[in-house]
Amino acid sequence: MSKKELIGLSKQELGSEIENIGEKPFRAKQLWQWIYFRGETDFAKMSNLSKDLRAKLAENFTITRPKIVTEQLSKDKTHKWLLEFTDGQRIETVYIPEEDRGAVCISTQVGCAVGCKFCHTGSQKITRNLTAGEIVAQFMVVRDAYGEWPSPTNETRMISNIVVMGMGEPLHNQENVFKALKILSDGDGIAISKRRITLSTSGIAPLIPSVATDLGVKLAISLHAPNNEKRSQIMPINKRYPIEEILTACQKYQDVMGMSRMITFEYLMLKDFNDSLDDAYELIALMKKYHLGAKFNLIPFNPWPGCDFQPSSNNKVHAFSRELEAAGYEAPIRVARGQDILAACGQLKSAKI
Repeated sequence: MSKKELIGLSKQELGSEIENIGEKPFRAKQLWQWIYFRGETDFAKMSNLSKDLRAKLAENFTITRPKIVTEQLSKDKTHKWLLEFTDGQRIETVYIPEEDRGAVCISTQVGCAVGCKFCHTGSQKITRNLTAGEIVAQFMVVRDAYGEWPSPTNETRMISNIVVMGMGEPLHNQENVFKALKILSDGDGIAISKRRITLSTSGIAPLIPSVATDLGVKLAISLHAPNNEKRSQIMPINKRYPIEEILTACQKYQDVMGMSRMITFEYLMLKDFNDSLDDAYELIALMKKYHLGAKFNLIPFNPWPGCDFQPSSNNKVHAFSRELEAAGYEAPIRVARGQDILAACGQLKSAKI
């Protein structure tokens, strides 16, 4: 009989598994804390469980991490892992440290079906969705690497944020992504605050409101252009979900979360394509039309082999930022991280052996 993997089960599912082996429900809470609060993978070390129960758990279940194929550390301390799952499929996960905190950039699919022209991941065709367990396990690999078990308080943890903007489109794998984020934010375990989790989407408009109603985490939209004509050239999905539909869905998100929960619009600065002041004015008009609580994340383009786009000049990026800020929108310019190991925005890619 094959053993069942416990990472990725909801609290209710874990409870059912414990009852199925003849144990009382409260044992599930103890097990949950060992797995997600303490990060333990060895049943034999779960000291507040009886020896018989530990043996029974080892006989029926596993608690595993994906295989680390390679890991790279950038000169700026960005850390990237190539992880392999049991079927041989691989993804990349990145940890981006700051002075007093850091974010784990989590992947949700092997490859991506969206096919954005500027994105390295998009040049790798979609293979499959990741399971909830495979999504959660990425974060746990990072915690292992930095020894941040048991889960520290929010004030002391370095691995403090999660950004769901690695490989794949999260809302194309909604069920598993939502399940994983509920596990990662559960207060009895890993306990990442929902205010420190950001889900980034290319704009699957019908599902955007559910990020508020089902999860309550922060929302980021990969916009990258001020109109449908330009956006459709670089993001084919815009032909299915044009900007108007996306921004209407964003209004519904803010109806639930409140205007104070700003939506981040990610905007990749591409030389002579979307970086003029006219583009900035058009973007401002768009935001005002939909009355959104918005801020912008201006992203310098990170080149990758085989892509024809070039990054905008520093002067153009700063001028663009100044116009948005003059209109009342925060518009910081993202500092590119991990470029020397292809760990920056839009550079992640992997493949099965």
